[in-house]
Amino acid sequence: MGTKLIVFAAIVSMLLAYYVYIPLPEAVDERLKLMLVDACFRSLEHLAELTELVGFKHYMEMMMVLTVAESVAPSSDENVNVTDTTFNKVPVRVYEPSGHRPGLRRAVIYMHGGGWCLGSSKMQPYDLLSRKSATELNAVIVSVEYRLAPEHHFPDQFDDVYTVVKYFLQRDVLVRYLVDPGRVALSGDSAGGNLAAAVAQQIQEDPEVHAEIKIQALIYPALQTIDFNTPSYQQNENMPILPKTLMVRFWSEYFSCDKLLLKNMMANSHTTLESRGLSNFVNWSIYLPEEFRKDYKYTLPGRENVDSSVRIPGVFDPRAAPLLVGDEKLKALPQAYIATCEYDVLRDDGAMYAMRLKKAGVQVTHEHYEDSFHGTFMFITWPTDFAIGQKMVSNYIDWLRKNL
Repeated sequence: MGTKLIVFAAIVSMLLAYYVYIPLPEAVDERLKLMLVDACFRSLEHLAELTELVGFKHYMEMMMVLTVAESVAPSSDENVNVTDTTFNKVPVRVYEPSGHRPGLRRAVIYMHGGGWCLGSSKMQPYDLLSRKSATELNAVIVSVEYRLAPEHHFPDQFDDVYTVVKYFLQRDVLVRYLVDPGRVALSGDSAGGNLAAAVAQQIQEDPEVHAEIKIQALIYPALQTIDFNTPSYQQNENMPILPKTLMVRFWSEYFSCDKLLLKNMMANSHTTLESRGLSNFVNWSIYLPEEFRKDYKYTLPGRENVDSSVRIPGVFDPRAAPLLVGDEKLKALPQAYIATCEYDVLRDDGAMYAMRLKKAGVQVTHEHYEDSFHGTFMFITWPTDFAIGQKMVSNYIDWLRKNL
């Protein structure tokens, strides 16, 4: 009996090891921890696929389990006052530093990541980031709880964030929160970085807004819908946390539940006659440094497809894809901080935006992490705390302290 148990345990251990193990680049730190985290993510993804297949729940509804599990209630302490409220009917969580320091305060309006489908300002990692930012920067942090797909599609997410930013920039609101109107930043990670960049572009043209955004701080942002075959999409197609299949599905769900759009996006054949004219804005053979291009060969993305994207509004709208604007619009943008990770399908989106902003005359700090992967910025709470995540957050706050 004992021998059978030992053999059974050995078999189970080998199967678990086989499931958990994935080949990772040598440069990635804490690889075993990443494998374990990725195994948990993949298990949830498999469950989501199964529940969708049998018609029980939409894929993204099942994936929201992680968001719900990590949500925390608003809780003030000796350093920060935390409140849930609404800005013009959009839910936000506001973090105000305690104490009475002299002078007006900074402000950061932050958009969480999650592919426009998942995530929440109430998740523990975002709560920790907001507390840390509020305390160390003496800043008011407004964390936006925007609507999510599949229940809500573009432009609902953009509209929610735009509404919050416009509301907060009103003179009486800035006075209420003791915020210096010249020290307001927009920031976000992943899909949140997309929303921050898009709103920074559009808000500057609003005649009703008189205060200006000083900083846009974008953490591995998703910025373009033209080419899902950039070098980083190819190099990191099967990397943990955000493989190409999941990122493309996020993009597809942002616009529609149409499975034909998803299929064409996966094949990088979703372009239209209109979008072909926008390809120069994301030509990575021009806008990527040589170390990112490597030996990959540029080809014009996709083909004209009248069956999918042309019927779905917004796919190539710059409010959804901020890279798809001309240099004239970029010239007026505020100073930018852009963080990218080597092992991330979105690496090239951020790198191209940094290059185009620089060419347009915008002051840019591009911080690239050679040993990091997508999601690292939010892996700052136990048991998924990574040293590189702590470093990224520390560098981000230090940069804001010096520039905001």
